[in-house]
Amino acid sequence: MIVIKILHDITEYKIQQITDNGKTVQLSLLENVNTESISQKQLVMESLQKKLDSEVQKQILPILDAIMKIQPTIKIKSYQQISITILMPKIRYMKMGSPKVGEKLEINMQKLDYM
Repeated sequence: MIVIKILHDITEYKIQQITDNGKTVQLSLLENVNTESISQKQLVMESLQKKLDSEVQKQILPILDAIMKIQPTIKIKSYQQISITILMPKIRYMKMGSPKVGEKLEINMQKLDYM
């Protein structure tokens, strides 16, 4: 995995693929986050619980739950992962220890204000 610091936030990136053509090495990275699948039923129920008072919830939620049980469950990924590709000379890749898929690196990434 590669770790990139962005203004004091650390985001881990997992090396998905390494392509070595002899002179250069290309690392394909994907943000290492655990995305949770959320069902439509769960989203609807949570939304209604926020908007309805407790008395109305007692009356409506059991009926809605029965209706939702017969509906197909559709899973939603709520977070789009970031991907990064880095191309570097093979000698530089070797100097950093030739990391393999699943290993960690740290990259300090921040905006530079040179004028």
